[in-house]
This record gives sequence, C-alpha cells and structure tokens, in this order.
Amino acid sequence: MEKIVILTGAGISAESGLGTFRDEGGLWAQHAIEDVATPEGFARDPDLVHRFYNARRAQAAEATPNPAHLALARLAREHPGEVTLITQNVDDLHHRAGSPQVLQMHGTLMGALCAACDHRWPAPLVMQPADRCPACAAPATRPDVVWFGEIPYGAEVIDPALNGADLFVSIGTSGQVYPAAAYAQHCRRLGARTVELNLEPSENARDFDEAHYGPASKIVPEFVETLLAG
Repeated sequence: MEKIVILTGAGISAESGLGTFRDEGGLWAQHAIEDVATPEGFARDPDLVHRFYNARRAQAAEATPNPAHLALARLAREHPGEVTLITQNVDDLHHRAGSPQVLQMHGTLMGALCAACDHRWPAPLVMQPADRCPACAAPATRPDVVWFGEIPYGAEVIDPALNGADLFVSIGTSGQVYPAAAYAQHCRRLGARTVELNLEPSENARDFDEAHYGPASKIVPEFVETLLAG
C-alpha cells in the first residue's frame, strides 16, 4: 500500500479567504513579521500580538473549507494506504473539511498556551494580555502558534512519515520556511516520488519530479481523483 505524505501551506486556504504572507493589503502586510510572529515581538508588545491573532482567529472562524480541503479529506478516507497530512497552516479548515488526522506543525489559532507552565486549552475568540492561565493563574496567555525562532510541533510523527513515504505532495507552500522547505528534497533522496501543486513554482520547485500549477480548488481535486483512480 502506497504511503502518502502531504504538506499544505497558506496557498490551500487562500481561496477560503485567508491571506498568505505575501498578499498585498492582507493582515500580514500591515505588520512586520518580527513584531507579531516572534517571541521577542510578544515580549515587547503583547497587546499588539494578541490584537493581530484575534483578527486572524476571527477571519479563520468565518472561513469555510474549499474543494481542495475536501479533496484531501476524501483521499484520507478512500486511499487504501497510509495518508499523513501535515500543515503549516494555523487555521482549522482541514479539520472542518473532515480530514481525520491533521498534524499542525505551526500550532493552531484555536488554541491558547501558557508561556509560564505550557498548559494548553481552547482559545476564546478574543484573547488579551491580562488573561490568566486556567492551570497556574499566571497572566502569561499567548496563542498556541509556533513563531519564527521556535521549534515546530510534531517532529516525532513527521520524521518517520517522511522517511517511509512513497509519495510526497506539497500543496500551496512557498518553499521558504524551514524545516518544511526541506521535506521534498529529503523524501526524493530516499526514493519517494515528489509532486508540487501550487499556484506558481515555489522556491524549491527543483526538488519535485512533477508539478501542477493553478488554483488549489481545481488542481488538488483533480490530482486526488487520479490517485484514487489508480
């Protein structure tokens, strides 16, 4: 049975109305990354960071899964082999589309994390610096997202999946953020077939054996259809 590993990035959620890092006029374009997506930025101005993520959380809550999310959920249900879905996205659209297991390597907007004791709990729609941890009562609440300079989640699951993959598929990623940007090269070196599905070639397009370019809502369902057809 073919083992498939799928990596998704911001491009798969763009058609659901969630902007990517590079979108002009989007949430990210209004702020410097070092101010809103680093531990240092949070230490300098926690109010700004909470306001930024409150806006992202509200935007994600209003979004709905698109045909690309739904196609991957179908693949997980119908493929006779193993499907590992890894996402760099912090939205919950894969979950809401019905994917049974989603590894969110960069955390989730829907989670809160205590910077003092590492306790995690479901995030309210609006978070603020004065919020206290329900476990230790410290006013150290932050979004449960992995910021630049922090270690992504799930290496204990991701690494074995990559090492055993027969097919690695990257969907909607820029190829600029590590360690995820190195996954295709790693899988290809181990003999896996590598495929890129994207709006345009990524920074690491050379690491793929095959590529399909276009809107995710069109090319992902088409690719899933070919996989399931055998």
